[in-house]
Amino acid sequence: MLFKQQALLRQKLIVLGSLAIGSLLYLVARVGSLDRLQPLCPIDSRFGPRSQDEIPLRALQFKRGLLHEFRKGNATKEQIRLHNLVQQLPKAIIIGVRKGGTRALLEMLNLHPSVVKASQEIHFFDNDENYAKGIEWYRKKMPFSYPHQITIEKSPAYFITEEVPERIYKMNSSIKLLIIVREPTTRAISDYTQVLEGKERKNKTYYKFEKLAIDPNTCEVNTKYKAVRTSIYTKHLERWLKYFPIEQFHIVDGDRLITEPLPELQLVEKFLNLPPRISQYNLYFNATRGFYCLRFNIVFNKCLAGSKGRIHPEVDTSVITKLRKFFHPFNQKFYQITGRTFNWP
Repeated sequence: MLFKQQALLRQKLIVLGSLAIGSLLYLVARVGSLDRLQPLCPIDSRFGPRSQDEIPLRALQFKRGLLHEFRKGNATKEQIRLHNLVQQLPKAIIIGVRKGGTRALLEMLNLHPSVVKASQEIHFFDNDENYAKGIEWYRKKMPFSYPHQITIEKSPAYFITEEVPERIYKMNSSIKLLIIVREPTTRAISDYTQVLEGKERKNKTYYKFEKLAIDPNTCEVNTKYKAVRTSIYTKHLERWLKYFPIEQFHIVDGDRLITEPLPELQLVEKFLNLPPRISQYNLYFNATRGFYCLRFNIVFNKCLAGSKGRIHPEVDTSVITKLRKFFHPFNQKFYQITGRTFNWP
């Protein structure tokens, strides 16, 4: 009898011991995982002093994680209400230009804790079918954000589409408009390169750039070729100026954004009346890619898609010279209107 009691006691002790060890191991693992989630140094200090009406960067990082759940449809209306998140119409739009660096500019501005970007091009104002769905449809395409933040979208087709300036004006006559430009001939070749790559993926043949850019009958620049027409910046800008004063535009140097992004981003911060928060810490050069990548914090880094920075095909130098000569008077007028001069040949 005594032997059975002792055996039963030993079994109970073994069970209790196993439970205690299991609980201890769980706590150790839990604490360890929490430790791994903690930043090694205070994030806020890297962005300088913060005013009382700004949200801590840690809260914004939590919000961005929460938005991922929203996009998957896992968040409830109660969660949205509790976190005071809303879908706002944009207070600034990157309207162009195509192949000027619109995606890079949008992603870099998203480094700022007071900026929230639309992840996809909405094509609301340049697409008649989308525009017919109404402004509420457009608003619901915007990301969730805090009320004090600026929502920004980019659709480079806006710049060259005739109906867009009036449509945006009707939505918000005081909106801020960002245009990012590159040297016009380089931009036209980049435009061609993107289309060429798409054709090659589908095993389709395509004309050489020289044949498209130069009219074979006149041997002059072919202004009917869209890649050339898009690079005549002043012609498109003049249409926008019928609705918006030049003060509502900011011109970004797309070539400089590639080689020296921080000064360009600081100019945009100032234009958008944002406190300076983007620093050299947030930008690091990736030698393999040949581009600057983004550092949001000690954990999260991001580089642009591999499709950016395509290698351009060789173009006949005489064609390049002819294009640069053609664009020159338009460039001079663009400098005069915008008040910003570029060292374009």
